[in-house]
Amino acid sequence: MAALQNVQLINAFGARLSHSIVSARDGVLDARAEILSSIPVHFPGDFPSLNGWPTPGRLLALAKAMQGYDLILTYGWEAMDAAMAHTVFGQSMGLPPLIHHENGFGSEEAGKLKASRNWYRRIALGRAHGLVVPSERLEAVALQTWYQPIGRVKHISHGVKTSSFTGKCRPDALRRVVKRDGEKWVGAKVDSVSDLAALKLLIASFAPLPQDWHLVILGEGADEGVAREVAAEFEASHRVHLPGGSPDPAKVMGLFDIFAEPSAHAQMPLAVLQAMAAGLPIAGFDVGDIGASAAASNAPFIVDPAQPSLLGTALEELVGIGDERSAIGADNRQKAQANFDEKPMIESYRRLYASAVGREI
Repeated sequence: MAALQNVQLINAFGARLSHSIVSARDGVLDARAEILSSIPVHFPGDFPSLNGWPTPGRLLALAKAMQGYDLILTYGWEAMDAAMAHTVFGQSMGLPPLIHHENGFGSEEAGKLKASRNWYRRIALGRAHGLVVPSERLEAVALQTWYQPIGRVKHISHGVKTSSFTGKCRPDALRRVVKRDGEKWVGAKVDSVSDLAALKLLIASFAPLPQDWHLVILGEGADEGVAREVAAEFEASHRVHLPGGSPDPAKVMGLFDIFAEPSAHAQMPLAVLQAMAAGLPIAGFDVGDIGASAAASNAPFIVDPAQPSLLGTALEELVGIGDERSAIGADNRQKAQANFDEKPMIESYRRLYASAVGREI
């Protein structure tokens, strides 16, 4: 998600800025193709790895690699060593300001945050110019658990170009799967190979639905082997499809009749907002700001993450209400257009980054 949002901002800020992009997952830069060709972007191959023990030598190497830029942006736990290097060496080496972004937690911290990571975050973010969070719940964690000063924490909700999601989608817009007459689709997006529990739960929750319903899982990160194995276990292989990533979610989101979010730790997935903008009802867990973001009519289908089986119940109930799904979807679209369009989000980031570098962006 962070990658897709980065592309939104890079494209919005235009060719006046140049960017150097480093991934904690070596060679995984799925969203790079979506960056406009007119924007100068560099992918340095000699940047120190973001993974490893935070030894003084490694932190020093990271600090040296951050010299010469105007602004450093870090994302998630995977980049916390870079934030630590900035805190330790930033003043002595004259490093540029750093803004850290947190979108949620991995499955290893879904139930409870790790005390060791909380301690590390408190220190690593000690000299950050800002800490961006997309949800009220993450804002509370930043203030109360990581002890970040209120002036450092910036709550900026995700946004999507809502006007792009109102058109009709072609039934053959996805590779390897075509929506045929009479079929109904549950759509989902899985971006992380590490979240196998969510992938398995999604398929298990979908499997009992009627035979005319199909599950279409978007995202390059879904483990196709595991998905095929679980689908076979539930005798649903012919109804589970993994077409991979989509170059433009606006061209495919409208093919779905329901959107499912199986993650029990995502704070505010961009795909949920895209689905809302496309006029879809959402089945998912009440984590982060998902419950607060969906329309009131969608509330019965945002369920307790402590009871994973309720995701299947929510899907079955949405299937059962038939045409009422359209009314819920319309409510979601209206709320997305009113509260989650990309323009306010882009301007919030523009102001934040401009304040850090001391000039207009």
